[in-house]
Amino acid sequence: MAKKPEKTLSKTDILNALAEATGQSKKDVSAVLDALEGIVESSITKGSGIFTLPGLLKIYVHNKPATKERVGRNPANGEEITIKARPASKVVKVKPLKKLKEMI
Repeated sequence: MAKKPEKTLSKTDILNALAEATGQSKKDVSAVLDALEGIVESSITKGSGIFTLPGLLKIYVHNKPATKERVGRNPANGEEITIKARPASKVVKVKPLKKLKEMI
């Protein structure tokens, strides 16, 4: 029988675990997380568009190009359909780095 997946950690759970592991108060750990959030935001919006947490992950902005309207086929019945054009957009992507990949 398959195991039930464990519950994901909430922000409070993470704060408690970090406070216990570092010996800092929850208030101090919360301030660090808030500062980290601000650094990530400024890096991907105003800075280079890339934020790296060394060894763990890289967060970056990916520019998706615009697409033109085109003709396609409905896979269910084979009829021709028109696929609408999409404007260019920006999306946030996260890439795992070596240390994170090795944890699995």
